[in-house]
Amino acid sequence: MIDIKSYVNEQVKIISSKLDSFLKENMPSIVLDAMSYSVSNGGKRIRPILAVEFAKLCDGDIDTAINFGCAVEMIHTYSLIHDDLPCMDNDDMRRGKPSCHIAFGEDNALLAGDALLTEAFGLLASSKNVSDKNIIRAVSFLSSFAGINGMIGGQVLDLQFEKTKPTIDEILKMYSLKTCGLIKAACVLGCLSCNDYDENKIKAAIEYAENLGIAFQIQDDILDIEGDTVSLGKPVGSDEKNDKSTAVKYFGLEKSKELVKEYTDKAVSALNAFNNDTEILTQIAYMLVDRKN
Repeated sequence: MIDIKSYVNEQVKIISSKLDSFLKENMPSIVLDAMSYSVSNGGKRIRPILAVEFAKLCDGDIDTAINFGCAVEMIHTYSLIHDDLPCMDNDDMRRGKPSCHIAFGEDNALLAGDALLTEAFGLLASSKNVSDKNIIRAVSFLSSFAGINGMIGGQVLDLQFEKTKPTIDEILKMYSLKTCGLIKAACVLGCLSCNDYDENKIKAAIEYAENLGIAFQIQDDILDIEGDTVSLGKPVGSDEKNDKSTAVKYFGLEKSKELVKEYTDKAVSALNAFNNDTEILTQIAYMLVDRKN
């Protein structure tokens, strides 16, 4: 059996190095410093790793999958920069360090997020070892999962729910858009790193990502109650303090823990659609259930 933590740590180093090299290709500026500061500020790199692993399942090009995954990670980082801004969640800390707007000012943080979003699509378009059709598909899927019908749409709901009392179905819909959006993008883009297009595999990748993403978000909600500031790199109890609508608030801790397991099991079951070895993706799913940060 693979030592999944060691494997993930190795992949994190590869992906972080690749992200660093992409940013170094640009002209030095304070905004580039802000981009690099946020991109290099830790992170699990789960999305790029998922892109690589789904590429392996589909016999895709690994270098292309890394590029695709890094594009998703750039968008993920931009979303965190903007989430931390005073007009959004107003968080001064991110992964144990000052948030981008604290370190570089609100203006530069805003532009750093905008630049990461823009550069992400440039990175997709520059891929060479995959068919033009799949590059176009990758751009389309990523824009959809990151935009108003994905991550941004989920963020809009999150803000609206601060002023209303959403149902549990509405909360889960928000999770599906806000948290699952980029996870779905990573998994699908991994499948697109080859020159084929298999609709059934794309659907299975989305099903895996959807369930994994909801399990991931509920676990985040649990850690906001049971975690500690040192491990999380940010203050705990912020959901309760800000009266956030979460699955934990609706179901309570014990039921929420059961749901994390149920959604994770559903994610793993979706991998039955693939013929290649799915051990790493299975272990990643269960590793995220047991995480402490």
